[in-house]
Amino acid sequence: MDAGAAGTGHNTLVAALRAAGETTRLRILSLLSDSDLTVKDLTLILGQSQPRISRHLKLLADAGLVGRSAEGAFAFYRLAESGAGTRLAEALLAQLDPDDPIHTRDRERRASIRAAKAAAAADYFAANAEAWDRIRSLHVPEDEVEAAMLQLLGPRPIANLLDVGTGTGRILELMAPHAERTLGVDASAAMLAVARANLAKAGIANARLAQDDIYALSLGEDRFDVVIIHQVLHYLDDPGRALTEAARTLAPGGRLLVVDFAPHSLEELRTNDQHRRLGIADADMDTWLREARLELAGTLRLSGTGPADDGRTADAGASGAAPADTLTVSLWLATDPRIPSHDIRQEEGAFA
Repeated sequence: MDAGAAGTGHNTLVAALRAAGETTRLRILSLLSDSDLTVKDLTLILGQSQPRISRHLKLLADAGLVGRSAEGAFAFYRLAESGAGTRLAEALLAQLDPDDPIHTRDRERRASIRAAKAAAAADYFAANAEAWDRIRSLHVPEDEVEAAMLQLLGPRPIANLLDVGTGTGRILELMAPHAERTLGVDASAAMLAVARANLAKAGIANARLAQDDIYALSLGEDRFDVVIIHQVLHYLDDPGRALTEAARTLAPGGRLLVVDFAPHSLEELRTNDQHRRLGIADADMDTWLREARLELAGTLRLSGTGPADDGRTADAGASGAAPADTLTVSLWLATDPRIPSHDIRQEEGAFA
C-alpha cells in the first residue's frame, strides 16, 4: 500500500477529532490553512487571551494537526505538512462553507492585521529609502554579496531579467551589463522614486521599473530567464507564496536567485527594522522551491570572511544558522526543469 494512503490508528484518529472538534480550534485550523501565524496574531484575530490560544495550539500540535516553527522570541504555526494529521485537517476544512460568517469575519480580521503590518513596513521603507542600501547590508559588505551573485549566475547570457522587491534599484545596476533587458518591481512608491534617480544617475538604459504586488505580479507566465529576489523574503508573511509567484514568471530553463539572511537571533531586527522572519532556513527554502516546481542548483554562504561554497554536496540539510551576534547571507540558485522550446531573447514582450 502507498504510504500516503495508509490508514490512521483508532486512538490517533480519536485524539485528532477531539482536538479539531471545538469551535476555536476549528477556527484556528481554518486560519492556518493558507498562512503562518503567531500566537499574538491569533489573539488579535480571535479576541482571546494568549494563554487560551496557546492551550488550543498545544492540543492541535499534540494531535498532529499543526506544526510549529520557532524564530527568535516568536513561533509561527501552520497546518502540519505531512502525516495523518495533515490529511484529516484538510478533509475537515474541505467541509467548511467558505462563506460561513464566523470564518469570513476571521479572515477579515486577519486581512486587517496584515494590512497594518504592511503599512508599518511601508512607513519604514519610506522613512529609510535613501539609506536602504546601507541598512540592508548590515554586517556583510554588499560588494561581497554582489560578487557571489555573479559567481552563481555565471557567464550564461541573460535576455530578460526580473528583480522582485528592487528597492533602490541596486541589483538592476549590478545586472545591467549582464542582461539585455531588466525590470525591477516594488510595492513602495518611495523606493521606486529612489531607484529611478539612482538608475538615471548611473546611466542605465536597459532597465524599467514598476509598482507591483510580490504575491500577485501583473506579469505573464514564462517571461524571464532570470528572476532575482534580494533581501526581501524576511519581510514577508508568506515567502513560499512569493517564490511560487516569481517562479510563475520564469521561462522554461530559467533561473531564480534568492539572497537573504541565514537564521539568526537578532531580535532587534524584528522590533526595529520590521523583519517578519529572523532569517531563512535551508529546509524552508527546499520546501518552498519544491512547491514552486523548481530545482535547487547551488548555494553560497557569505560571512565576515567571504563566500564559502556549501556545495549542496556537503551537509545539504544544514540550516546555515549564523552565530548569535553575527549575520550570514545565504544565496540559493534554483532552476526551472522544463526544457526551453524557444530562445527567450526573441520575446520583446517579456515585460508586457
